[in-house]
Order: sequence, then structure tokens, then C-alpha cells
Amino acid sequence: MTDVHPLSERVARRAARGLGRLPAAVKRAIAGRPVTVDGQVMDLDAQVGKRVLGLAVSKTFESLPLAEGRAQIASEAWIFGDELPVAEIRDLTIPTPEGGIPARLYRPAGVRRPSAALVYFHGGGWVLGDLSASDSVARFLAHHAALTVIAVDYRLAPENPFPAAVDDALAAFTHVVEHAGEYGVDPAAVGVGGESAGGNLAAVVALETARRAREASCPTPAMQLLLMPVTDLSRKHRSYELFGTGLFLTEAQMDWYKAHYLPDPELAADPRVSPLLAEDVHDVAPAYVAVAGFDVLRDEGEAYAHKLRDAGVPAALRRHSGITHSMVNATGSGPAPRAVLREVAGALRMGLTSRAGLKTAEVEAR
Repeated sequence: MTDVHPLSERVARRAARGLGRLPAAVKRAIAGRPVTVDGQVMDLDAQVGKRVLGLAVSKTFESLPLAEGRAQIASEAWIFGDELPVAEIRDLTIPTPEGGIPARLYRPAGVRRPSAALVYFHGGGWVLGDLSASDSVARFLAHHAALTVIAVDYRLAPENPFPAAVDDALAAFTHVVEHAGEYGVDPAAVGVGGESAGGNLAAVVALETARRAREASCPTPAMQLLLMPVTDLSRKHRSYELFGTGLFLTEAQMDWYKAHYLPDPELAADPRVSPLLAEDVHDVAPAYVAVAGFDVLRDEGEAYAHKLRDAGVPAALRRHSGITHSMVNATGSGPAPRAVLREVAGALRMGLTSRAGLKTAEVEAR
């Protein structure tokens, strides 16, 4: 297959992998003195990445024309990601009331059908990102959690502001459950997940389907996986003060995302934007919430996990204190992202993979 990536990206990718393999002493020389904030010490690979990106990127996405910003994020996803081999990868179109949205199915070898499934939403502030942004994580989770991942390319703002992404996320989850046989998955073992804005969409799908199920028959997720999620656009939590500048996700970038996503700033109080503000969460899907220590979104992600626990929802919370926002996507550039995702895969095995086929087995056993 012809490599469609320009020489500059291929060189950068090799450099990223080379940096990840350097001895710790050399990495420390590149990174400088350890960074400690709020009692947390930044992971060495995260600090190296921060230093290198600061030197290599003269303009960040929010200062670029929208098309260039999107291209930059897609480029970085490929440079720092990894194409772990997966037995089956195929592109799909998920029908929606507005037409159809692209999606991509990932299924590893040896998975028994019907398998568990994770409907996954990429990050990018509801403005940036596409299927390439989630490719590395989708491959990793499919392989290590032994399940089917269906990544969804929801509509982006500002062309399609809120609630377009929410509508697409709900339509995608419902479609996968209702057409589970076509995809070789167990409708009782379909979860939702995502990173950053995608984690927000996963949380909102869990909230909205639970609300609808109180009134009528409606499929609900078996689990929600929230990686560094946005849960509250209505205010800025303390982690904004601590990590608002100089990291992969800044306060200014979150402001830029919000301005593009919401046609009216008052919508930030809508639970479909800020799930932390939802009044009733007692019956939402069990959750696994992972937050990054060096991240403006850290505190609101943790607050949402505590809100779920207080309402009686099984919710695991894991703070990876040394990493930065979106570092989970950098599976090709160091051990830290892979270690985080191995834990996530373990949670998916317990929450989803172990459920697949259980009802069928129970019926057959009678």
C-alpha cells in the first residue's frame, strides 16, 4: 500500500518512536527538571512530548484556519499513534434521520460471535477529529479487550453545532444495538465510550437512554467508558487554574471549542452538554472513568465519577497522575499510554466482554 503521508510526517513519526526508546537519562536531559504540580510528578515521556511539541509546533490548532487545525490534529494522531494489526477492519455508514455518518468496525482474530461491542467516539472538542483520531485507541482496545469496536465519525461544529453530535451519538448506539446481528455483536453487551469530547458524548448517551427508558422501551448501554471526559462546560473547575497553560489542552483551547460547539453560551447548563449538571443519574450505565493528572478536565471528570457513585451507580475512577490530556492516543510513542489502555482494556473485559453471550448461554442451558 502506498504511504499517503508526506515525508515530514513520516520523519516525525520515526522521531517520536525513537524518543520513546531512548534511555531514561537521555529523556531527562531532553525534558529538563521534573515537573511537579498539585503533588503530582509528570510522567517522563509526557514531559518529553510536551518539550518536543513546544519546539516543533509554532502554531496550535485554535490559531489556525479551521481546515488547517483539523489537518494538524489528524497528522498528530498518525505521528504519535500505532497501527496495531486487527483481523477485521471495515468502513460502515450508520443511518441517521439527517442522512448517514461514517463509522469503522474493528474486530480482532479469535473473538467468538456474538461478541461484546464498544461504540466509541473520538475526541477533538466536537470541532476537530475524525476516524483517524480514534484509530490507534480503537485498534488497541479491540485487540486487548477481545471485543468489537465501532468508531463513529459524528458531525462536527461549527458547521453542525450542538445538538448534532449528541443526536449522531444516540443514533449510532441505537443502530448498533438494533442491528446487532448484522455486526456480529451481542445487543446486551454493547457499551459506549470515548475520549475528551467523545467521553462527553458517551456520558450523554448513557444519560439520555436511561431517561428515555424510564418512559418507554429503549436500549441502554451495558457500560460507559469515559476517558478524560468533558462533563461540565458551565464553569471552570480548579484544574483549569492548575493546568490551563503550556500543556496539550489549554484553557484557551477549551474556550475555543465551547464557542464553536454551542450556538448559545447558555446551553452550557443543558445536561446534554454538561452531564455533571444532570438531576437524576441513578439508573445510568456502570462507568469506568479515567482522568489525566495534568489536565484542565481532571476535576470535572472526577466530580462526575463521584456523582455517579453517590447515586448508587457502580463507577470506577482512575487518576493517572503523571499523564497529560489525550496522551492515551499516543500508543506508538512510549509505554505510558499503552499502560493506561491496558487498564482500560481490563475494565472492558470485566464490564463488557464477560457479558457477551450470557443470555444466549442461559437460554441454551434451560
